[in-house]
Amino acid sequence: SAGAVKMQPKAEEVKFVTKNDGYVHIHPSSVNYQTRHFESPYLVYHEKIKTSRVFIRDCSMVSVYPLVLLGGGQVHTQLQKGEFVISLDDGWIRFVAASHQVAELVKELRYELDQLLQDKIKNPSMDLCMCPRGSRIIGMIVKLVTTQ
Repeated sequence: SAGAVKMQPKAEEVKFVTKNDGYVHIHPSSVNYQTRHFESPYLVYHEKIKTSRVFIRDCSMVSVYPLVLLGGGQVHTQLQKGEFVISLDDGWIRFVAASHQVAELVKELRYELDQLLQDKIKNPSMDLCMCPRGSRIIGMIVKLVTTQ
């Protein structure tokens, strides 16, 4: 009754950080402009423009596992201050894993997915869902992403 209540930020106050531009804001014409809270702090976007400040458009929130599994660059794991960290994009994007085992399993799953996609590129007629290796990898990714 006598405490402060946390207020959601105004739409124009919501901002994100990019590696090259620093703070960016969601463009007022974007569907997500009025969204004040995202379950994940990560967005992917299609277009970035600069007017009075840098804006992004055509953006969607992305959860941690899809970002780790499908994001660009290599996945690295390391121990930092007693926590196991999964990093992407030369360490610019980092996540704390629940354990060393989880970090290594996610890294290995990403490696297997990359190899599977390379195989598919080499052999476009390959049915990923019908081959045993492909169906196991895809099944594990679906399970991981839908239960996170």
